[in-house]
Amino acid sequence: MAFNPSLKATWGTGAKKVFVVLFLILASGAGLSAKSFAATSEAKNFVHSLMQKMTLEEKIGQLNLLTSDMDQTGASIRENYRKYIQEGKVGSIFNAYTPEFTRKLQEEALKTRLKIPLIFGYDVIHGHRTIFPIPLAEASSWNLELMEKTAQIAAKEAAADGIHWTYSPMVDISRDPRWGRIAEGAGEDPWLGSAIARAKVRGYQGTNLSDPNSILACVKHLALYGGAEGGRDYNAVDMSLHRMFETYLPPYEAAVRAGAATVMTSFNTLNGVPATANTWLFQDLLRKQWGFQGFIVTDYTSIKELEPHNVAADDTHAGLLAMKASVDMDMQSEIYLKELPKLVKNKKVSITQIDQAVERILLAKYHLGLFKDPFRQTSPEKAKNTLMSEEHLNIARKMAQRSVVLLQNKKQILPLKKETQIALIGPLAQSKRDLIGNWSAAGDWKKSISVEEGLKASGLYSIQYEKGANLSDDPELVRKLNEHKGMIEIDSRTPDEMIKDAVKIAKKADVVVAVLGESQGMSGEAASRAFIGLPESQSRLLKALVETKTPVVLVLMNGRPLTLTWEDENVAAILETWFLGTVAGDAIADVLSGEVNPSGRLPVSFPRSIGQIPIYYAAEHTGRPMDPHQKYSSKYLDEKNEPLYPFGYGLSYTTFKYGKIDLSKTRMSPKEKIKAWIEVKNTGSREAEETVQLYLQDLVASMSRPIKELKNFKKVNLAPGESKKVEFEISVDDLKFYDKDLKKIYEPGQFKVMIGPNSQVVDGALFELTAR
Repeated sequence: MAFNPSLKATWGTGAKKVFVVLFLILASGAGLSAKSFAATSEAKNFVHSLMQKMTLEEKIGQLNLLTSDMDQTGASIRENYRKYIQEGKVGSIFNAYTPEFTRKLQEEALKTRLKIPLIFGYDVIHGHRTIFPIPLAEASSWNLELMEKTAQIAAKEAAADGIHWTYSPMVDISRDPRWGRIAEGAGEDPWLGSAIARAKVRGYQGTNLSDPNSILACVKHLALYGGAEGGRDYNAVDMSLHRMFETYLPPYEAAVRAGAATVMTSFNTLNGVPATANTWLFQDLLRKQWGFQGFIVTDYTSIKELEPHNVAADDTHAGLLAMKASVDMDMQSEIYLKELPKLVKNKKVSITQIDQAVERILLAKYHLGLFKDPFRQTSPEKAKNTLMSEEHLNIARKMAQRSVVLLQNKKQILPLKKETQIALIGPLAQSKRDLIGNWSAAGDWKKSISVEEGLKASGLYSIQYEKGANLSDDPELVRKLNEHKGMIEIDSRTPDEMIKDAVKIAKKADVVVAVLGESQGMSGEAASRAFIGLPESQSRLLKALVETKTPVVLVLMNGRPLTLTWEDENVAAILETWFLGTVAGDAIADVLSGEVNPSGRLPVSFPRSIGQIPIYYAAEHTGRPMDPHQKYSSKYLDEKNEPLYPFGYGLSYTTFKYGKIDLSKTRMSPKEKIKAWIEVKNTGSREAEETVQLYLQDLVASMSRPIKELKNFKKVNLAPGESKKVEFEISVDDLKFYDKDLKKIYEPGQFKVMIGPNSQVVDGALFELTAR
């Protein structure tokens, strides 16, 4: 492998050292074999034949991705964009859907000289028309099979609605709940995040992309977007290469090796270089090491943003940097369209570079079957029969039920008994818009089911409703949210009057169900928060309700972990429901009533206070671990070290007892495997599903290793009084890590296997890995 001069620009003066590191990485062959997205000889021959007929202008047009503005204007497109399509200057359109609209646009493309069809992309993030729980909520189900199914349904609906490509899954690891886009990912853990990434790619793409029910997946955002400093969206990211490879990169690699067809660049810098201009990231890591064979697309206008990043002097320079980095498709900035011709003419970009990008995009169109059927069997009738079908809504309800996490249940106040007098209180109790969350693009919030509607439909309770508080009394926050379709209405009553009216019905009720949290616009993209507790208006309301002495069940809606220390200490029960989608109200009622026993587990730690952030379970050892009796140990003066609710945590309406761990042996060679068993018993009175979690710890290693790492889990369903032995298999692959040279290795020595219900409550047993 020859030295790449661009490494110096990418990684600075340490380029020589990094080159050695990269050589070791590439030579190690670490990881699984990538699922081939390579073309058959038939596909390559077709594409090469087509490219021989293309002018430079037509080739560059395939690299141009533009919006239809459908979300803002309905089924219409800017007139100059229509002209671009007619001239072959655009290869893909996003924000366009419905069979009627996409057919009109595709027909325009088919009138061009070479009749090259368009790809239609859209943000199908957690469902298309049927909206499923937000990704962080789905991750709380720890149900990989069901997550793959919801992606499959999302693909089926999107494809029926004229869409070929989704900008999902977002697999960014995040350990900072201030970052709004934590809502769109799988949380803090690379093992769980990787498993979910694979499931989502399989769901979207299926086994054959030419199947008219499948769509292209797009892994985003490469790379490290979830590590933004201060949890502030679009901010810089700075971390060690070791942390990058151990924690942040695995889910991207997992998605790529699962066969993901496309990858999106991230907005952030990566060791000082914006991702969209990062040659090392896309050429050396993504394409050479991981074997990625699809195409790379920028995020919205991110080539243009190389200029405010201060790495590009102008549009021409920005286009050059992105092309050199192996970025194939330009989303919305039109820089490739306008600048590449002169860059080719001046011999700063070669025809070979252009051809490589065009080939990747045309091969994706070939895989989708667009050259054989540009409309992919779409029709208004098919869409009508597919979108929001009864089957899809039933799966959405099942997914929503399993995404709920029971955080607190003092004196077993839940489930609610029949004929309970409920005071339903809170600004989110009647909300329909907020239930489908952020990034619910084509979802119709008017068709969603509110908590009030879900409880009433159950027919089990007598319900009185009061709003109790505005979502926020901060006029500046409300203004910001409403500028972007927040739909937050301020009550005509004063805050004190609203609380007084709520307290009045609370005193007469058997139980208060307080539905509080964030609006959908308070998390997601460009929605970072410096303070992540309940808004003050709602906190005042909740304290007043607790003072009534009527038991309070807090039903939370939010897109991130919140600081809930007071709530945990003072509220009878807390149910984390996130934003559960179209049928959220029914699912929440199912859990409150006990029709469904909550089985969700947290995919991310909940801090006690913002001063603990970042907080995560897999922290590295320190030379001075926390000792409450030793001043000079790693701890706070004014806060505990532990999170309020740890990773993997979640309660049930029953209880479980874990036995001792049994191992098949206590020594294993690298070619052998060890089996670990543990007996789990349902010691309560209700049937329940338990998520049994396996963690490993390397006791002595050449690198400082995490205190524990999730390596597997299994779900087990248990009847009251029933016991089952849960078995795990451990291989040398579970013991590998990146060494100081970023080579993935294993080392002989002692390991601790830990099994339990969450990352804090685990039993342990020791085994030894021998040298051979």
